[in-house]
Amino acid sequence: MTRIRTERRGPVALWTVDRPKALNALDRATLEELLQCCERLQSDTSVRCLVLTGEGRAFVAGADIAEMRGLDAERAQAFSRLGHSAMDALESLAVPTIAAVNGFALGGGCELACACDWIYAAENARFGQPEVNLGIIPGGGGTQRLPRLVGTGAAYRLLFTGDLIGAEEALRIGLVDEVVPAARLEEHVMKLAASIAEKSPVALQLIKEAVRASLRSPLDEGLRQERGLFGVAFASEDKAEGVAAFLAKRKPDFKGR
Repeated sequence: MTRIRTERRGPVALWTVDRPKALNALDRATLEELLQCCERLQSDTSVRCLVLTGEGRAFVAGADIAEMRGLDAERAQAFSRLGHSAMDALESLAVPTIAAVNGFALGGGCELACACDWIYAAENARFGQPEVNLGIIPGGGGTQRLPRLVGTGAAYRLLFTGDLIGAEEALRIGLVDEVVPAARLEEHVMKLAASIAEKSPVALQLIKEAVRASLRSPLDEGLRQERGLFGVAFASEDKAEGVAAFLAKRKPDFKGR
């Protein structure tokens, strides 16, 4: 059974986690399918932006607790490794990624959203890392990506208390980039994705690479990498097309080369 429904809207890919009866909970099969989707997208140069959302009233309401119940320490670590592999693959995609959070984004769902480049939330969205209430900790990157987005204080609040927060509070602490009326969320995000898809794929990929370098390197090393990537951009056909279009006062036609 397909757990992630994939669609194409021109150069934009739309992935929908499709387990609504389980509030789109992440079991092993869903994580494996997410990993496979990421691997396929990496080789599909016709996709220029990705939108990720959930079916029904949840984005992803967490990991599948029923499946996790019988795990011992060794199998729990294996499940965490799979989750990390899937989230890392999503984060490492060359194209921009947008999480359209249409409802609950709890535990693994919050971690999944944090692995995207942007998070847009419906007004009724709810976020949280409630693992502490089960006597466990996040296993899909929540202790690592969340502090990088919201700072250690706000991250500790969510991680230590297990409390859920609404979309406006998530926006205030920097977890969410924009809050949108629920009825307009998909339309709004797809419009944004379509506008991003018109940009140079080469430049977008290099921007992501440079920003990721800033998160794992000292400033001087990050700047060194930026200089190198700046040079790479100038060697591309997209740069030549962009400059020519600017001087001719026309819209550029980027090819991703």
